[in-house]
Amino acid sequence: MTATRPDPAPDFVGYPAVRRGVRALLDGRPDTHRRPVPACPEWTVIDLLDHLTVIAGRVLERHGGTPPPPAGEPTVPELLDRWDHVGAELDGRLADAGGRSGEVMVMDAYTHELDLCAALDVAPPVEHAARASSFEVLVRGFSGAVESRGLPPLRLRATDGSAWKAGAGRAAAEVTAPAHELYRALAGRRSLAQLAALEWTADPGPWLPAFSWGPFAPPPRPGV
Repeated sequence: MTATRPDPAPDFVGYPAVRRGVRALLDGRPDTHRRPVPACPEWTVIDLLDHLTVIAGRVLERHGGTPPPPAGEPTVPELLDRWDHVGAELDGRLADAGGRSGEVMVMDAYTHELDLCAALDVAPPVEHAARASSFEVLVRGFSGAVESRGLPPLRLRATDGSAWKAGAGRAAAEVTAPAHELYRALAGRRSLAQLAALEWTADPGPWLPAFSWGPFAPPPRPGV
């Protein structure tokens, strides 16, 4: 995988940026805490936030820390505080580990921040410290899917000028979209019809199966 792109921020910079972003989305919106999250059909907003705190605790344990025990049926404010408490220690441990050992966690958290934006009908952030590193993780996974399926390499180009190449060798085609759309496509948040409707220089059909990889797959209905 090769790319022309912004340098990714280290995990201990991107991760607290996600926590701040999620808190800003949820503070002052108590009526939304039980709202469904369309990108995660089985979850409500509070379920998504609980997931983020659980993942933070697991990663902290992997880095030698001990998260506090979970509390019964916590509220959104309590979960936000718990996430910040665990995250503050985790940020330091990620920094000590070189700033790259938590990249999958950061990608997951940033992806869910975007899920919350969509669920709450809030415009996604134009700039975000976690975006570049999260793109790296997604493109790497998609690139593996392209190679494992024996597909020709594909160039991914964002309209802001950023570009990546999925697969080894010279790109046989290119797909172009706004950076947010490319990100959501790689993270399994765009249907096959939406993927095919992006700007392609060749028939997108051969590459569409590669958008199912790891935990991600295009939803049956169009994502927002």
